[in-house]
This record gives sequence, structure tokens and C-alpha cells, in this order.
Amino acid sequence: MLNLSDGVKKALILIPTQPLPATWRVALRRKYLAELELAKAHRASFLIIGHPKSGNTWLKVMISRLYQLRYDLPESKLINTDEFARKIPDIPRLAATNGCYSYESEVGKLLAEGAPDNPLRHKPVLFLARNPIDIAVSWYHQFTKRQSRAKQELINHSIDHPIDRRTVQMWEFVRHSDIGLPFLIDYQNTWARNVSAIESGLVVKYEELRAEPVATLLRIVRHMGADFSEEEVRQAVEWGSFDNLQKLETSGTFSQGGMKLVNAGDPSTYKVRRGKVGGYRDDFEPEQVAELEALVRDNIAAELGYCREPLEG
Repeated sequence: MLNLSDGVKKALILIPTQPLPATWRVALRRKYLAELELAKAHRASFLIIGHPKSGNTWLKVMISRLYQLRYDLPESKLINTDEFARKIPDIPRLAATNGCYSYESEVGKLLAEGAPDNPLRHKPVLFLARNPIDIAVSWYHQFTKRQSRAKQELINHSIDHPIDRRTVQMWEFVRHSDIGLPFLIDYQNTWARNVSAIESGLVVKYEELRAEPVATLLRIVRHMGADFSEEEVRQAVEWGSFDNLQKLETSGTFSQGGMKLVNAGDPSTYKVRRGKVGGYRDDFEPEQVAELEALVRDNIAAELGYCREPLEG
């Protein structure tokens, strides 16, 4: 039996279905990608839950660096699922998912509060939270300029009002789209609650990872069950700094989709675009900022507390 990587398995779903009519294509892709997503989650030693643009890729980059240094692996390769484990079985498999969009919702159902007992609920699970306004702005850039056509099509088929990335404006996307701020607030609240109900669940805020990266990453890798020293974690944090990652991305160092350079001439397409805590304040007029912050403040879970305290980082 062929021992195919998860990346190859995904390609073998996407490529043959491309010529099909949209309805068939979406149905088949959702079915088989869901099966692949569930298989990855069940094989993984550690699960990361986070909405796109919550810092998931940054976290995986730093975790990748820990194993790159320990096992002398090339810096161009990053852990997505099984990239390292297939070569070195001692390196754990990771599974990162948003747990809500299209086929990724199948993993989300198994981890939801009140779900029947299942093996995923006994794995260490991390929810990486972030201020939903910062997510919304970065999500707009991701969805309109970096998102693959296949994934965008799957998301659009799962929402009531599909989004045309060629014409949608930032305020419309953030404030009024089906995947804008109200949805993101509910997402943060739901997953903070879901993961808190899991025996080995851990909720970490992106803002904590930015403010105290060494201590926070050390807490995460220990939750994974990995044995790295504080000095090893410090080296991974330094390599994963914003300036270094942007330099590596723009030089074309990374060969994988998550960090692969899309358009060197357009900084808004960079994966490492800004990463600023509270950066949304630079994108809207004061009255718009006030409206967005009030929406978050009035609806966000108390334990997350966004827009209720001064910005940090």
C-alpha cells in the first residue's frame, strides 16, 4: 500500500475534481476532504484550533523551528501535519484546523462542548484566541488575496451570502459579511467554551504569545508533551520574529502554501503582513473603530475580555 503524505492525498482530491460542475465538485471535495481532515486529527499527537489569521501559522513555524534545530532539518520545510513525522517518527504529527468552515467542521463537531466521548477529546488540544477585530481585518486580506480558489469556493458554498473577493470592500467584509465580526465573536466564544470543557484543553491568546513569546511557547510545547528547554524555545522565538519571517517569506525561502510567497510586489498579500495587536485601528475611522469595539465588548466572553482593557503588544 502506498504511503502517501497528507499533502499528496489532498492534491489527489482537488485535482481530479477540478473539471466537474461546481455543485458536484464542492460536494465531492467536502466529503473526501472531511475524511482526510478527520484522519489527520486522529493520527495527530496534538490539535491546534484557531480561526485563520489567529497566529496558527506563526505558532507552527516556531514549533517547526524547534524540530529543525534538534534534528538538523531544512528551514524551508514546516510542520503542517506529517511532513517531519514521515521522515523522523519521533517527531509528533500536528493537526491544525479552524473547526468550522466546510469540511473542517467535522473535526469541530467531535470537539464541541457536549459531544459524545471520542478519541479526539482525549488528546491535548489548544485553542489560539485573538481579538476578533484584528482577525477580521487580516481575514479580509487573506480571503481576497491569498486564499486558494478551492477553499474559497468551499467556504462560499457553506454561507448564505457568498463573497466576491474581486469587489468586496474591507468594511463590508468585516462588518456585514457572513464571516465577518459578528460571526468571529461567536466563533471565539464557542471555541473558548469548547476547549475549556476538554480534559487536556488549553486556551491561549495570540496577544499573550506576542507579549511573552518565550514563556507562552514553553507553556504550549509542554502542553503538547514535548521536552524542550527554555533556551531551545528562545531560539525558536527569535527565528520566528516578525522581521525574520517577513525576510524569509519575501526571499522565497518557504516552499509550502501556508508561508509561500504569493506576490512580492504587494505587501498586503504577505502571510507575515503586520501581526500588530490592535492594528485594526489603523484601518478604520474613529467612529468605525468605536462601533467595532462596542460590538466586541458587548458580546465577547468574559474570560476572553477583548476590548475591555488597554491594548498590549
